[in-house]
Amino acid sequence: MDHDHYSDDYILDILRSVKTIALTGASPNPARPSNGVMGYLLSRGYEVVPVNPGQVGKRIQGQEVFGRLVDVPVPVDMVDVFRASNYLSEVVDEALAMNPRPKVIWAQLGVRDDAAAAKAEAAGIKVVMDRCPAIEYPRLIG
Repeated sequence: MDHDHYSDDYILDILRSVKTIALTGASPNPARPSNGVMGYLLSRGYEVVPVNPGQVGKRIQGQEVFGRLVDVPVPVDMVDVFRASNYLSEVVDEALAMNPRPKVIWAQLGVRDDAAAAKAEAAGIKVVMDRCPAIEYPRLIG
C-alpha cells in the first residue's frame, strides 16, 4: 500500500467499521494530544481502551487503563498508536499476538515505519500512518 496517500474511501471505511479502539500511549494529562483524541473518539461513540504501562489500573477519560495490548479484555478493532515511530514495530508485534487480532493499526501524526506497516499488512491488518482519526472523522463524516 502507498502510505503517502490514502483514499477518502479507505479512511471512511475504517472510521465506519471500527467500534473498539485500543489507544497506546494514552495520557492522563488533558494537555496531551492522546488525551484529547481519546475524549473526541469517546464522544463519537467509539469504545476506547487506554493502554499505558505507567498508568495500569488507573482511569483515563473514565476508562480503565491496561499495560499492554494483550491485557485488553475485549476484542479490539483498531489500535491507535500515540508512540514514537521507533516503537511502531513493537506495537505491531503486540497487535499480532492479540487474539483476535485488530483489523486496523492507526499510527498518529508524525508516526511512520514502513517495515512495521508491511509486517502488519502481511498479516491482513490495515494500516494508516501519519494521520489522526480526530482530524479525519470531522473531515469525512462531519
